[in-house]
Amino acid sequence: MNYTKIIDISWPISPEMTAYKDKNIVFFNRTKTFDHDHVREALVTIGTHSGTHIDAPAHFLATGATIDQQPLAPLVGLCRVLDLTHCIEKITTQDLVLHDIKPGERILCKTRNSDVEPTACFNPAFVFIDKTASEYLASCKILAVGIDYLGVERGQPNHETHIVLLGAGIAVIEGLRLAAVQPGAYDLICLPLLMNGLDGAPARAILLQR
Repeated sequence: MNYTKIIDISWPISPEMTAYKDKNIVFFNRTKTFDHDHVREALVTIGTHSGTHIDAPAHFLATGATIDQQPLAPLVGLCRVLDLTHCIEKITTQDLVLHDIKPGERILCKTRNSDVEPTACFNPAFVFIDKTASEYLASCKILAVGIDYLGVERGQPNHETHIVLLGAGIAVIEGLRLAAVQPGAYDLICLPLLMNGLDGAPARAILLQR
C-alpha cells in the first residue's frame, strides 16, 4: 500500500522534556566525544513511563502481564484520531458516544494537551480519560487507546481508568503528540522497547496517511 505521508507522533526525548509531576529522570551521559575519542557514544537513563510509552498491565494489575508480554497487534494497524479538543477537564462517555466507536478500533484522543510544548513544566490540569469513558471504551471492545499527555488519568482514586482499560485487555498509549494531526483514519505503528519483566516501556509512534 502506498502512503502519502508519515507523521511522527512521538514525544521528543531529552533531559529537558516534560516529566510526570516534574520527576525529571531522563539523563544523557556522553561517554565518548568526537574531539576526544574520534567517536560519539552516550549512556541514557530513562523511566519506563517517560515521553511516548506503553503501559503494561503489570503497571497497575497485581498479576498483569509485563511489557515484553504485550501483544503487538493492538499497536499496529488502522486507527482513528478523534477531535476531543473541546474537552476542558476530562473526556467522558458523552464526549465519545458521538464518534460511533466500533469493536476492534484503535482510538487516539486529540485534546488541548497537544498544544503544550514538549519541554513545558508538568501541567497537573491536563485533560484525562475519566472512569465513565474508560468503561465505555471497554464496552466497545477496542484494541488500543492513546492520549496526548503523560497519563490517561490524574488524581483518580484507585487508578480506576487504568484498572478498567488494562483489565479489559486494551493497550494503553500515553504521551502522544497530535497537534499536527487532523482527525480521521490512519495506520498506526507504536512499538514499545522489548524490556523484559517491566511495567511499561518508551515507544516510537508514527501515523501513516493513506
